[in-house]
Amino acid sequence: MTRTQHGARIGALIVLAAGLLGWLSANTAIFFDDGLRYIGQAQGIARGSVKDGLLHAVDHPAYPAAIALSHALIGGETPQAWQTAAQAASALIGLMLIVPLYLVALELFGERAAWLGVALTFAVPLTGHILADVLSEGTFLLFWTWGLYAGLRFLREGRFAWLPLMILGGGLAYLSRPEGLLLPAAMVATLAFVPLMKSTRMNWPRWWTAVGFLVIGPALLVGPYVAAKGGIGTKPAVQRLLGTAPKSAPDAVERARPLDPNQSMARTTAEAVKAVFGAIRDAVTLPLLPLACFGLIVTVRRSMPERARVWLFLAIIAGVAFLALVRLHATGGYCSPRHAMVLAMILIPAAAAGLDGLLTSLPIPSRWLGLGNEEKLAAGPAVWMLLIGGFLAWVSPSLLEPINVSKAGYKDAGAWVARYVPGGAKVVDVTGLSLFYSGHDGYTFATLDQAPADPDLRWIVVRDNHLRGPWTYCKQLGSLVDGLKPSKTFPEKPRPGQARVYVFERPSRTAARTVAAPKG
Repeated sequence: MTRTQHGARIGALIVLAAGLLGWLSANTAIFFDDGLRYIGQAQGIARGSVKDGLLHAVDHPAYPAAIALSHALIGGETPQAWQTAAQAASALIGLMLIVPLYLVALELFGERAAWLGVALTFAVPLTGHILADVLSEGTFLLFWTWGLYAGLRFLREGRFAWLPLMILGGGLAYLSRPEGLLLPAAMVATLAFVPLMKSTRMNWPRWWTAVGFLVIGPALLVGPYVAAKGGIGTKPAVQRLLGTAPKSAPDAVERARPLDPNQSMARTTAEAVKAVFGAIRDAVTLPLLPLACFGLIVTVRRSMPERARVWLFLAIIAGVAFLALVRLHATGGYCSPRHAMVLAMILIPAAAAGLDGLLTSLPIPSRWLGLGNEEKLAAGPAVWMLLIGGFLAWVSPSLLEPINVSKAGYKDAGAWVARYVPGGAKVVDVTGLSLFYSGHDGYTFATLDQAPADPDLRWIVVRDNHLRGPWTYCKQLGSLVDGLKPSKTFPEKPRPGQARVYVFERPSRTAARTVAAPKG
């Protein structure tokens, strides 16, 4: 294919993805809780605060900086204006991601798998929902995938011109999320193994030059930021992963379920492995997972030993990413499908290659169809469209579902609080979502312990499962609303799977003391 033909394919994919992300952005019920941190950091950057916006924030600054730039172009100071700016930045970055995704799929699996791999990547519900939400994964994946493509080209061609691009991509990915450092680290590990196998060796001067690039380049690019921040990352998950912080408490809020304090390490690890496999399955989708395994096996067999370095590189990335996710769950108690997107961005194009290989290697004898001869019929466009259409029909209900619809009640609760709760009054909402939409100050997960001691606290926003859950904070919330009936419920008639969000009003203790004082 010519570059023009590849460009036409990429252009068509961008148009289709723009329609999907535009639909999802316009039909977002509410953004994911983590987006509050990114918007808060973007507001610090917009104010010109280097300390709050760049250095001392929990999250790395690339996506918040993109939000700040988007907000400068769109304008507005309302919560909805900041949400729109954040979603616009994420969706635009998602469209830019198509180019390196296509190039990586083209490099690994060939022309036919490239366009189908990207199409399937956006057909998987998780991808669109992440890229249309207020999350940093899109920014991370954009830089990561460019760096990955440059690394693949270097390992195949041996041209040093690709190494600076790989280092730049890995460095910018790190400035989006700490795991971006995996890319140059995996390349160093690959070069460490290269001399051990005849099929992967390179001459020593080139080997030493490459290692020098990979040591000095990242140090110059991200070293000053690491030094100013005081470490690779300050997120608790990163510190637990590196062993610089203890494991989460058995009933910590981030855990998917409370941990038995007496549980053995073997059982904890087994549960973590199971959770990681589940996250990968959901990130790729069940129908594509066996196709991905088949596509990888066929492609590796066909391309060995010429591309041994490439597959060694990818194996190291996949192995380290998998072990890191296992440790994330073992130390923090959670691992969601969005944490497995680095693996999904390879496995989904591999599934496209698997589907292509399956249809081309298993032609149907025409006599099976009653045509009476021995000619074998290969799958044509009609078969391709039937299979792709079937997959889209299977995923479309989830693909087009409004983002975070289960928590939509928080947005309505925030609007109600903004209208009816007096300005300056503090509100308890452990998620922080209704506080963001109402503009009120209050208590969240981080400060919930302080709420009971506040004599003027009157308003609590909480969803139903937070009042019934087994965690400590659920008991704290229950004690705050004990004996009270909700003043308002959002939505009044929830859809299946949608949480009820309650607004409780507590009696004013200040007023009670004022009335009781004359009797004393």
